[in-house]
Amino acid sequence: MTDVDDLAVEEPVEVPHQAEPVDPDAGPERPPLMALRGVSQVFRTKSGPIPAVRDVSLALDEGQVLCLVGESGCGKTTTARMAAGLAEPSDGAIEYKGVDLAAMNSRQRTEFRRSVQFVHQDPYASLNPIRTVYSTLASPLRKHGIAATKQEAWDAAAALLEQVDLTPAENYLTKYPHQLSGGQRQRVAVARSLTLRPRLIIADEATSMLDVSIRVGVLRTLTKLRKDLGVGFVFITHDLAIARYFAAEGHMAVMYLGRVVEYGRTTDIIDDPQHPYTKALLAAVPEIDPTNRLDHTTHITGVDIPSLTALPSGCTFHPRCPIARDGDCHEVEPQLTDVDGGRRVACHVVAETTGAVASGGGD
Repeated sequence: MTDVDDLAVEEPVEVPHQAEPVDPDAGPERPPLMALRGVSQVFRTKSGPIPAVRDVSLALDEGQVLCLVGESGCGKTTTARMAAGLAEPSDGAIEYKGVDLAAMNSRQRTEFRRSVQFVHQDPYASLNPIRTVYSTLASPLRKHGIAATKQEAWDAAAALLEQVDLTPAENYLTKYPHQLSGGQRQRVAVARSLTLRPRLIIADEATSMLDVSIRVGVLRTLTKLRKDLGVGFVFITHDLAIARYFAAEGHMAVMYLGRVVEYGRTTDIIDDPQHPYTKALLAAVPEIDPTNRLDHTTHITGVDIPSLTALPSGCTFHPRCPIARDGDCHEVEPQLTDVDGGRRVACHVVAETTGAVASGGGD
């Protein structure tokens, strides 16, 4: 994992101030751009039901950034796929501009499909190997009537490549994916997500397969797009350094075994984590300066992550938690509680220490 401070030495692109986090349970006067309300996803298998996502409620508005972080298998990608309409939730609702995806008519569904785009993790697999870059970008432009002629499509594709810093664009339009580097392929994937002028981009580990030096360039490009186009981002990553760099003005949701266990401003969570799992994630990040290292008591114990087919009773983190205690931790599943300043934490010990009160809906 990259050092949390490694990316901070790069001069970040200036971004506009982010609005306050949108409450998914807020009234109808101003519905958020995207809202997940009590969303769950249970997969049925021969070994029994697998609760991949459990009672997740999140929301964001235009231009905002929300990072989903956590270990592999915590439900980040499944949550993202449901938000993008690529998978239907087993329970709960996903709303776009206040309208439930399941209740959308044809016109609303088309608007949603155009407005919410997905950038996949693997740039080697997400691009069609037998299509040139021009063909990849021109296809949605022509299909949706954004470009009426081949020349208009060529010009629009070139403009898209310039937006993602692939210049001169003419050098890339006629190339095939195998002729590009990993970073160049991912930039083409980002350009493709921009073809229909989206309002929200869901990026699933979009930089995890790139070299560290290339990651910074791609992150700068994404930040510039957010600033110039006002595009919102749901950014999935396991790397807290990436989350801190890209979502410094945004918010973070930490997931564990399908649930959100901590939510708040990214800088607040990075600088002052409350949940023991969040502390353990940060303690695992290499730190050059020993005075900045978190206390070793925040480390996860040697117990393996529980199976989703046999979740522990009470708090699902208690078998690995360094501060778990008998009683509630073993018997009662903690609910997200409002701590302070929009921070929400699902932990009995934290709730008792801070005198927090359970929030109206689980994130």
